[in-house]
Amino acid sequence: MTERPPSSGSDDAPGGSDLAGLTYEQLVDELERLTDLMSSGEVGIEEAADLYDRAGRVYRAAAERLERVAARVSELKARMPEP
Repeated sequence: MTERPPSSGSDDAPGGSDLAGLTYEQLVDELERLTDLMSSGEVGIEEAADLYDRAGRVYRAAAERLERVAARVSELKARMPEP
C-alpha cells in the first residue's frame, strides 16, 4: 500500500480548517494528489474511502474559493469606469 503523508487531523472538522490556509492552486494540487493515489490501485478500500472523503472536502473548498474570487472580480469590474 502507498503511504500517505500524516494528516494534521484538523481537516476532520466541517469545512476542513486545514484547507483554509491553502491557496486555490494548492487545493487543486492536493486534489490531483488524492486522485492519483485513488487511481493507483495501491490503496486498500478503507483508505480509498478516506481519500475520497478528503477529496470531496478539498473540492468543495476549491469551488468555494473560486466562487469568492469570481465574485470579487465581478465587483472590481463593476467599479471600473467605462472606457
